[in-house]
Amino acid sequence: MKILLADDHALLRGGLRLMLAAAFPDAEFGEAEQCEQALESALSQPWDLVILDISMPGRGGLDVLKEIHARRPTLPVLILSMYTERQFAVRAFRAGASGYLTKASAGAEMLRAVNHILGGGRYVSAELAEQLVAVLDSGAGGMLHERLSAREFEILRLIASGKTVKEAATELALSSNTISTYRARILEKMQMRTNAELTHYAIANQLAE
Repeated sequence: MKILLADDHALLRGGLRLMLAAAFPDAEFGEAEQCEQALESALSQPWDLVILDISMPGRGGLDVLKEIHARRPTLPVLILSMYTERQFAVRAFRAGASGYLTKASAGAEMLRAVNHILGGGRYVSAELAEQLVAVLDSGAGGMLHERLSAREFEILRLIASGKTVKEAATELALSSNTISTYRARILEKMQMRTNAELTHYAIANQLAE
């Protein structure tokens, strides 16, 4: 069995590797620390599972997930994220994820999730199942933020958390000009004019940290 660990934190990759190696002694592992590297590795070797951090530097993690799913639709991808499940899980499953774990819960649920996914299933924690039902019941598909791309949604959350253009650019490994362009698109799509309006919307809809 071959597992690709894609996360920009070496300590986390090392911890995952130790945990999974103990459970799967015959497993072989590969590692990636940037989105582009993760995509190249995922498409170039016969992996049985990819564990993908959604917020690595460079290209957006959800965009990478979509491309992996489009080009290797049978390759299961378990998303590992620092973001709360309600905010990103629905987008991840729509993009082709086989499972979604927050980093806070990964230690307790990782082996359960991996075993379930390798058995052909999709992993949904009990908490996430409740949140997905809540999203469906709320009709969230018609909300303004659903118009945004995965990267635009990520930048919306950074703006709402009070990040400056420069700070957001540093966090996402993008240029300030690129962040400004995304911000303009977000405002246009959501029919708003200021960061204050975006922040108010994000807080009201529990999208901000």
